[in-house]
Parts: sequence; C-alpha cells; structure tokens
Amino acid sequence: MAENGEFSFTSRARSTGRNGLPRIQTNNNNKETLVCHDDSATPIKAKTIDELHSLQKKRSTPSTPIKSPLATGTAADGSFAVISEEERQRQQLQSISASLASLTRETGPKVVKGDPATPRKVDGQPSTHSFHYTSTPTFDDNISDSALKFTHVLYNLSPAELYEQAVKYEKGSFITSSGALATLSGAKTGRSPRDKRVVKDETTERELWWGKGSPNIEMDEHTFLVNRERAVDYLNSLDKVFVNDQFLNWDPEHRIKVRIVSARAYHSLFMHNMCIRPTPEELEDFGTPDFTIYNAGQFPCNRYTHYMTSSTSIDINLARKEMVILGTQYAGEMKKGLFSLMHYLMPKRQILSLHSGCNMGKDGDVALFFGLSGTGKTTLSTDHNRYLIGDDEHCWSDNGVSNIEGGCYAKCIDLSREKEPDIWNAIKFGTVLENIVFDEHTREVDYLDKSVTENTRAAYPIEYIPNAKIPCVGPHPKNIILLACDAFGVLPPLSKLSLEQTMYHFISGYTALVAGTEEGVKEPRATFSACFGAAFIMLHPTKYAAMLAEKMQKHGATGWLVNTGWSGGSYGSGNRIKLAFTRRIIDAIHSGTLLEASYTKTPVFGLEIPTEIEGVPSEILDPENTWSDMKAYKDTLSKLGTLFKKNFEGFVNHKIGEDNKLTDEILAAGPLF
Repeated sequence: MAENGEFSFTSRARSTGRNGLPRIQTNNNNKETLVCHDDSATPIKAKTIDELHSLQKKRSTPSTPIKSPLATGTAADGSFAVISEEERQRQQLQSISASLASLTRETGPKVVKGDPATPRKVDGQPSTHSFHYTSTPTFDDNISDSALKFTHVLYNLSPAELYEQAVKYEKGSFITSSGALATLSGAKTGRSPRDKRVVKDETTERELWWGKGSPNIEMDEHTFLVNRERAVDYLNSLDKVFVNDQFLNWDPEHRIKVRIVSARAYHSLFMHNMCIRPTPEELEDFGTPDFTIYNAGQFPCNRYTHYMTSSTSIDINLARKEMVILGTQYAGEMKKGLFSLMHYLMPKRQILSLHSGCNMGKDGDVALFFGLSGTGKTTLSTDHNRYLIGDDEHCWSDNGVSNIEGGCYAKCIDLSREKEPDIWNAIKFGTVLENIVFDEHTREVDYLDKSVTENTRAAYPIEYIPNAKIPCVGPHPKNIILLACDAFGVLPPLSKLSLEQTMYHFISGYTALVAGTEEGVKEPRATFSACFGAAFIMLHPTKYAAMLAEKMQKHGATGWLVNTGWSGGSYGSGNRIKLAFTRRIIDAIHSGTLLEASYTKTPVFGLEIPTEIEGVPSEILDPENTWSDMKAYKDTLSKLGTLFKKNFEGFVNHKIGEDNKLTDEILAAGPLF
C-alpha cells in the first residue's frame, strides 16, 4: 500500500496489465472502479499509419441529386432521371478534358481527380480514380508523350487545401501571424498593359475601340492559337493543374460561368476569393463554362511569335471565349481580364459595366463612387453607416446594381489598423497577401516595407467585411459621385453636375499625380483615364457614357464631382482638403439635403457649388476664396481647363445620337474660355 493512501502497485501474481505490467490499484472502496486501465480505449480500426491518416479525412458527398438532360428515362413525376455520382464525376472530368484539349489533336488529355502525391486508399488498397480517357488515335504518329500520361486535376479546392498545396510545393508561400497566406508573384508585381492583346476579327473590328487612346492592342487569330497551344501544352505537361469553376455577377439573371485553369495554388486561391463562389448544388450542375482562362504564367511566350514584344503576353479571344496568360504570374491579370470581358458582354445586354465602388444606406439609397488611384474611392465607399455592395466592379441593369466579383483586392502599402480597420481585420485565414514582407520569426507583416514592390495587395472574400451586403445587389443608384484628387487646387470640394457635365467628366476620368506617386513627378501632372478605367474598357468611352446618362435620366440619379485634393493653392503651396470635410460632404450627398441647397457657378468649368454644407467651412467651398494670389489662381484654372480640352479632342469625332445633338451638349459642358 502506498504511503499517500491513494493507490498502490499490486504484485505480478495477483494482477497484471498489458505486457505483464502491474495494474494500478486505487484505495476506493467502490469495487466497480478499483482498476485504472491504461488500455481501456477501443482499439482503432487502422492497421498502418497510412490507414490511420486516411480515417482522418471524411469524403465529401454531393448534397443534391443531379438531373441529367441526357438521361432517357424519367421518374414517375416527369422529372429528369437522377444520375449517379460516378456519372457526374465522368461528365465533370470530360468537360475539363475538353477545356484542356489541344487544337492539333481531336480530344483532350487524360484527366484524373486528386493530388498525384497523395493517392486515395480504400481498405488499405489504392482506389480507382474516376477519369476520362481520350479516344485512341488512328495513327501512331499522332501520339505524344503528353498523350500517354494523366493530368491530375485539383478541382475547386477549399482554402485549407490550397494552403497545404502552396506551403508544400510553392517556394515563397508562408502562413503569416494573422493566418493569411503570403505569396510572391515572381518578376511581375503589377499588370502588363502593353503586353495585353485582343483578337481583331470581323466582329471585334466593328465593335471594339481601336486606335489612339484605346487599351485594345490587336492580334490575329493565328497568333492567339499559337499562344493558346503553348499554354495548354505547358499545363498538360504538369503532373497537376488547379481548376476553378465560378461565377461573375451577383445578379442571377445575368451571371457568367467562368473556368480558370492554373498551375499554382496561389492563383487558384486568389480566384476562389475574387470570383463568386458557387454553392455545392450550383457546382454539381455547372456544365460548360461561358469563358475559360488558361493561366500558364510561369511559362514565357515565344518572343519570335508575331505581335509579341516581350516574354509576357495576355491574350483575349472574344469569339472563342478564352483568355491565355504567358510570362507573368501576377494574379491581377486574371481579375482585370475578366473585367474587360464584362465590359464587352454586359453592354450587349444593355447592362452598364462600371469601374466603381458601391454602397447602400439603410433606407435603400445606393451611391456609385468613381475615382482613380489616390482619390479616396475605397476609403469613402467604405462607410460603417452603410452597406458595402462592392469596392471595384459593378453592373447596372434594369434590375438595379450588382457586384461583378465575390471579393476585394485591397492595397496594403502603409496599411494600419487605425486607418483601415475593415481591411486590417479582413487579413486572416483564407486571405492572399501578395508580395508583402514579414518578420522571419514571428511572421508579422510589415506593411510599410516596399522591398518587393509598392504594389502590395490583399485578396479576400467580400464576406470578410462586416457590413457587406450579401447577396451583393441593390436598387437603382440615386447618386453618382465622381472623385478627383485635384493637385492644381482649382476644382471645388463639391460640385453638382448636370447630366451633360456628368458625361463629360465621366469620359474625361481626371485626377492629378503628385510627387511620390510616380518616380520623377515633381509638380502636379494631370492624368486622364476614360470612364475612370480606360485600361479595361472594350468599347468606345462614349458608348458607356451614353448608357450612364440614359440610366441616370430614367431613374432620377444626380451627378456630383468631389475634389479630394488641394485647396488654397496647388500641391506644394496649398493644403490637402481634410478627410473629415470630405466625409461631411459625402454624408450631405447621401442625406439629400444638397438637392435643396443654394448654388453659385464657377468660371471656366461652369460648375455649380453650394453656398454652405453643414460641418464644412463655407470659405473653402469656392476655390477662388482660398487663393491669396488671384492671378496665379486664374492662370492655373485656365491651364487645367486647357488640359481637359486637349484630352477631350480624341473623343470629339465620335458622335452620339442620331442627330449628334448629345455630342454637342457634352462638348458644351466642358471648360469655356
């Protein structure tokens, strides 16, 4: 008996446990609990460590029966016959195989689901994968090495699965202290607009915007097919590829099915966050995609191919409904490539595609925010008193507004919890952090560090924003807010715009660069981007402007021009308009009080400015009152007006309306000297 009176070791003769060890006997008088067994748990079913690991994961099963349009039999109630899980898998893989088909061979590659490094096992034996064989070629000369292998498909993996793939196989992938996945995009840390091409055929030659000022650089069909073949052959040569089937546009009546085939877990997770994620039921009945991206960004294009100017090429073929990426791993190319697609497809349905932020008040009043980099679009459209519909890409249809995307792509440079709490808190498990720098031990991110690039980014699902409106749709907008950071200091903090002025400033897309924005900029420099997103539009800017005017007029929306830049002088002599004042201006727009305010008109631009706004000093509302040097003010105002007129010369010859009346009205809404 032990001296502590609690337990003792019995002799070997009296009682033994496993492997001859003495059992531990307690002094509890309850005979039913005298013995503490060290092996009392039920033995596990596994016989090996591999079997034990296989028990850890429970296989997902379809949540709904699948209706087969090809089935010949029907149920008693007249519905389609339900197909088996095996048949569903076969059809799904057949669709993916067709997407990966080479143009020089009749059928697609052999595809099989699952990671080649971790084959599934059933009862300790390798399972039979579901796969789609290609048909046997008629002649042996058609057989290639790639035709003899399987391409493993990692299909619509979850963020957790993609984390495992990235950390295990992709150099430069790490889990940060907040739980986000840090990745590197390689040599390219931003978009390559000069390497973006669009196939010019009979249809696109007539419909798209070509020539001076246009973002659309032409290529022919043959060159696209050469690059497509190069990308597809590269993807098929890999042991595994990632496939995402997702949606664009939250309006179910006008959504687009997209398929993204990529070689990196980073790209798959990025698009998982940025596109709309299908439910299991929607995924089971996804079918053939409306558009496909082949992202072979790790592999360069052939510089000797016609139209190529570097080892990078981003090619869109609207007729084939395909996009090819070669020579750049920057994930933003996929996001903006799809945005360009929507700028083409949606107007054909009389839906206006917009590069804007969008939020909604508790009473259902919707506002659209347009603005180039540095104007405050993200900051001002994020308002804790309003619901966020989206931060970047939207559609305006007869049903109202809808977000195109399922996520947000936020800049991270100089990010802080105090300045952007919503973005800060959204950087957690599931978020992709591009090209950021972190502490090698604690994995804490240093958002001030620009060692890799100044264009550090975070991509996260929109649900990570607390006041996001899900689904991301809303009624017709009441206010159209055009933001400009005027570093010349001559535009008013707020101007109410006529319909024609709204079209003029929408087509112009003005802001000004200041020192520190780009290397070599030492004084204010005007920059114009048509429709506040010239790099992504496909049609002529006046087409989008005419649609905007039509919808504003039909639904009674009001246009506003808000200057978030300088007052009392240009950059270097004046002062930046305080964010607190700008927020009060935006609040006044939302409240509707400015519709009843008194207004005066400015010279040159002819802008209507309110005489007072609650919470904003009246003296700053008219720029003329804030300049001490009147000659300098008038000279700077004339200079900016001249820059506007010079920029607009490229749009003068494009007529709008049957009698060109609308064109003349827009021109009259510009600066007058």
